Amino acid sequence: MLNIPFLKKSKKLPFLFLLLFVFLFAAYFFLSPGRDPKAFSSLCETIFKEELAGNTLNLHYTLACPEDYGIAHYPPALPCYQPGSGRTSLRRLEDYMDALENIDVRHLSEDQRYTYTLLSRFLAQSRAGSQFAYYDEPLSPSAGMQSELPILLAEYAFRSKTDVEDYLALLDQTDEYFASLLLYEQEKKEAGLLQADTSLRQVREQCYSILSKEELEAGTHFLQTTFQERLEDLTRQGVITEKEAAGYLSANDRLLTTVMQPAYEDLADGLFLLMGDGTSRPKGLAAYPQGKAYYAWLVGRSTGSALSMEEIKSLLYSRFERTYSELHALLQREDSIDVWLLHQETFPLLSPEEILTDLQNRMAGSFPALPENGTGSLQPGLAVKAVSPSLQDYCAPAFYLTPPLDDTDNNVIYINEKTTPQGLDLYTTLAHEGYPGHLYQSVYSQRRMQQQKTDPVRQLLWYGGYQEGWALYVEFLSYDYAAALATERGEEDAAFAYTIEKQNRDMQLCLYALLDVSIHYDGLPYEQVREILEIFGITDETASRHVYDYIAEEPSNYLKYYLGYLELLRLKDAAKNKWGADYSDLAFHTFLLDCGPSDFTTLQEALDLTNGPAGSIINP
Repeated sequence: MLNIPFLKKSKKLPFLFLLLFVFLFAAYFFLSPGRDPKAFSSLCETIFKEELAGNTLNLHYTLACPEDYGIAHYPPALPCYQPGSGRTSLRRLEDYMDALENIDVRHLSEDQRYTYTLLSRFLAQSRAGSQFAYYDEPLSPSAGMQSELPILLAEYAFRSKTDVEDYLALLDQTDEYFASLLLYEQEKKEAGLLQADTSLRQVREQCYSILSKEELEAGTHFLQTTFQERLEDLTRQGVITEKEAAGYLSANDRLLTTVMQPAYEDLADGLFLLMGDGTSRPKGLAAYPQGKAYYAWLVGRSTGSALSMEEIKSLLYSRFERTYSELHALLQREDSIDVWLLHQETFPLLSPEEILTDLQNRMAGSFPALPENGTGSLQPGLAVKAVSPSLQDYCAPAFYLTPPLDDTDNNVIYINEKTTPQGLDLYTTLAHEGYPGHLYQSVYSQRRMQQQKTDPVRQLLWYGGYQEGWALYVEFLSYDYAAALATERGEEDAAFAYTIEKQNRDMQLCLYALLDVSIHYDGLPYEQVREILEIFGITDETASRHVYDYIAEEPSNYLKYYLGYLELLRLKDAAKNKWGADYSDLAFHTFLLDCGPSDFTTLQEALDLTNGPAGSIINP
């Protein structure tokens, strides 16, 4: 899933980076305990408005109508890195924590108390991470801003003429933005934390291919074609005239060729000059001075789990042994391998539309209906799009773009046709990204918070373990759905093959999560990783090197998914124990969705305070 940019992805630009003068704004409300609810709302509103007003991409992807939230006038801006910003951010962070401590939680509503708990813990975790300057990597080969920014620009919705002009203003700042990222990389080098030469080489190659002169000159680049399509929609609606559209098209072409494309080349050239003094190939964080401590912090931040590293390893080892045993038992059937291989790429449903319809039908009864959107509509719109060929080598197999808080009716899932084949893989991918995955969870949570009038500051708090753990949880459920579909069609061998594939994927992800910990926390070198992979059938040197390099370049990424999934299962077991005969999957899923994205400590506390499936679920 691709989440809101910068704020949720970039730890070097913490979400308090642009926030100012909280005490002057809120001091009046802190004088009286009776004003605590209003003081807390005012503080949340200040954080929310100030952050979004200083980051136009965040603003646009968070709110469709910012004026409804008191953000009517703002200069279009990309969040450029500035030297010394970490110290400034830390001071502001501590100011906000002090402001929160002056609020008496007892006077807040249940919903406010839940937000207060999440915000307090998020801020405390951010403060703990402030000691790890230059450990973040905004230009990683697999998920860096050099590949994410074009996608965010291509999906930048045009609802008004102002949106078009803001978009063009952001294009005009891409040279400054990439220059600031290059400055950050230079400072990383001085700190001895620059990424490996092979990683830098990959990023440089992306810079040249993502925005090529040839495509721009031919007018076929996706940032040209998608821009024109969006303008045509505005023209048909009468929002802009054909003459205005022609002017915007000309400006877009000019900025792409004279600002953005040279910015990519300058970034590539700057990265080339940094090469040679660092490591030749990626290595784990354990090799760096504060690497193990940073990794432990990063795992907590990215997963929302409060488990220690030793507890995480124990949980993963236990899960691996269980999954391996279950897979081994399935493979005892004489023809199991043949059946598995025969049905891996066959599936009765071919189109995304057919698959999404089937998934929605099968999830009914186990998941609550989506809340209505405020105008009486329940079913959100969805477009399934193909990733542009120029980005296929650098993108995930699929991803979902979270809609704005106030516009959950327009949703997009991208499919990378180069890495996501048809058949069962497409079925489980659409379950992960669509129903009952990211799309369903995001729309449910955002509509629910709108109905509850939850402080929108929660949109700024990112909980990767909750979101990706949920998506992986329902992805595994979709293998059961697929097996049920095959059984209904009398294809028992296919159902058996889908069950084997589910166990195989579970074991593989668990193995990669274990390697994540082993590489970054225990310092396991490539040679030992290669030997482990050989045991499980990965004998090709190129393949094993790719696995190691990816994990080394993206610390905690596999844990964000798999540990998030295991934490969700732990919470599910706790619900079964607490609710007893009253437990149902529908009740548990409703509990999770009603709480919304959270860390797992806060979710467990909320569960502890329930009286049963119908009890209060947001009362930490």
